[in-house]
Amino acid sequence: MASQSRHTPAPREALARATLAVIGRVRARHCAFFAINVAEVMRPLPIAGLANMPSFVLGVSVIRGAPTPVVDAGALLGDDRATAQTTRFVVMRVGERRVALAVEAVLGVRALVAETLMTLPPLVRNAAEEVVTALGTLDAELLAELGSSYLVPAALWEELDARSDSMKAPA
Repeated sequence: MASQSRHTPAPREALARATLAVIGRVRARHCAFFAINVAEVMRPLPIAGLANMPSFVLGVSVIRGAPTPVVDAGALLGDDRATAQTTRFVVMRVGERRVALAVEAVLGVRALVAETLMTLPPLVRNAAEEVVTALGTLDAELLAELGSSYLVPAALWEELDARSDSMKAPA
């Protein structure tokens, strides 16, 4: 029997107890957002800038008729580079509100088992202290939601992607 890495995809019975996650690419990282917290994934809409906001707040977009704050997910991770390559908004449920996270790509929805989730670093782990402090001051509920999102190591993403490809029906 071949040895398994700690990120080896789980057998089907474990997948029945898995949590679905939307996997997005933020700069060079992969992030897992619990699907239950994601209202929708969409193409980016125009963003109106806001004065006196932290650098990670890009502004506001009108989504489904409601003004929705847009947050640069890369800046939350401590990467200050411009978000010129944003191709999707991941619209998160935050209490009764919505917040759009600007990401470079959404790669799909994957099942993550509890054993795997316990090994993943939290999304905000590498965020600068001032970013976490500002986010906590501006929106503690969003900080809590992001605290339940994870960074996905490249090796795990490759395994998840390969498993997804192997489960597709032949064309």
